[in-house]
Amino acid sequence: MHLERGNVFGTALRYWAARQAGVTATTFEGRSTSYAQFDAAVDQVAHALVAEGLHKGDRVAYLGKNSDLVAQMTYGCARAGIIIVPIIWRLAGEEIAYILGDSGAKLLFVGDGLAASAKAAMAANGMDLPVIAMDAADKDPSWRDYADWRDAADSAPYPSDVTRDDIVVQLYTSGTTGKPKGAMMTHGNGTGLRPLLDASGIEWLQSEPGDTNLNAMPYAHIAGVGTVLGTIFVGQHLVITREFDPGLTLSIIEQYRLKRMFLVPAALKILIEHPNAVSTDFSSLVTFSYGASPIPLDLLRAGVAMLGCDFVQMYGLTETWGTVVSLPPEDHRPERADKMRSAGKALPGVELAILDDGDRHLPTGEVGEVAIRSPSVMAGYWQRDDETRKALSDEGWFRTGDAGYLDAEGYLFIQDRIKDMIITGAENVYPAEVESSLYAHDDIADVAVIGVPHDKWGETVKAIVVLRPGATSDADAIITWARGRMATYKCPTSIDFVDALPRNPSGKILRRQLREPFWAGRERRVN
Repeated sequence: MHLERGNVFGTALRYWAARQAGVTATTFEGRSTSYAQFDAAVDQVAHALVAEGLHKGDRVAYLGKNSDLVAQMTYGCARAGIIIVPIIWRLAGEEIAYILGDSGAKLLFVGDGLAASAKAAMAANGMDLPVIAMDAADKDPSWRDYADWRDAADSAPYPSDVTRDDIVVQLYTSGTTGKPKGAMMTHGNGTGLRPLLDASGIEWLQSEPGDTNLNAMPYAHIAGVGTVLGTIFVGQHLVITREFDPGLTLSIIEQYRLKRMFLVPAALKILIEHPNAVSTDFSSLVTFSYGASPIPLDLLRAGVAMLGCDFVQMYGLTETWGTVVSLPPEDHRPERADKMRSAGKALPGVELAILDDGDRHLPTGEVGEVAIRSPSVMAGYWQRDDETRKALSDEGWFRTGDAGYLDAEGYLFIQDRIKDMIITGAENVYPAEVESSLYAHDDIADVAVIGVPHDKWGETVKAIVVLRPGATSDADAIITWARGRMATYKCPTSIDFVDALPRNPSGKILRRQLREPFWAGRERRVN
């Protein structure tokens, strides 16, 4: 089946449309589309793109949220060999303008009431792109309506010549340091691991045609657009929500009998605290996967108790088409507490290494930069040859920017982002390790650790803390508590209290934003 299905997304869709024409491909806000209907619409989109004067390898951008039309448009791009550049709709106008300009997009799709943002972004960088409006009610008079644009195109099967090495999507990294980079992901990156996962026999890695999958994560993240591409690729039913809505998600779990789902920890917390959660039937769930940021142990326990299914931790990056390492259900047990601190082990077809600054492979237990070699590793960064060479070795190892180590059983333990490492008095401190300890304090609901300038030690550790409602702890009490649980040089020397921590749309703490006030006016962000 895998050979017949192919290793490009448009071919796979054609395969399923021929074998399960009447099976539902997508459902969105009460509108369901069969595989035959979806495939036919994708052909029209591919022809419409070519009619715009676009050629294989050109780029188009999308600014908006999730929808079935966006899924259709994405597969149309994939079939025509056009590269889709999703843009996070929450970005500021200047950031949207940067991505539009950097990507060289020749056509822009806009949805979800973001017409004003799109026009402002184009005005900011002097672009005047042709625009296709996904929402007929929210568009400039000069913009064309998506449905009209699609339906005016040729309806014949599109003669695709796309290969596994062609770029399908260009995803911009979150930009927590410097300008975001466009990670170029090929069809092979998105499909190469699938046969290995299916052949592994591991139940929670299987993809079963006809199963229902949920697309609730932001489209411009690999968990969003990757879910769209991956679900149709394996012939499943994709239920789509514009964005994560806890009440709607609970209803979908019951109505469509979801077996597997993925959420970031922050979304899981919102889901299980929703008033309807206690009356929701979760019995269909077999596996719940989480990732993108660490999960506090208390939240993990509450989630297991509420959902009553197996939990799997996922670790990966935009540049690896998401998950490449996982902590399976059997390690989510009290007797495996030592392994629960890890990200897990490499998926089938994935190799892990820990490298020093000179690309030397470090031995078991030694901390260095986590490197990944896999069919899912990106082709490179768009128009950033220097950055690509820094990230990708000639041997195919991708440097993640994460600091970590491997134990004797091959479990990966992430210490922190290398760029976030604090050097205090010549000692290396990884914020994630300190945060993990501070999370155990009864009064702390959320915490971020950063390095701030210190005249004697170069840097010192500061904790930014969100207290639980009704908590009374002060800075001195928390610092004293911490000194009994970790080395003195790792302990916070000061604590600031805030109502909430700044995070990007994928849930990652924006440490650069937290650090900025303390490093303002300095040429370097190290001391």
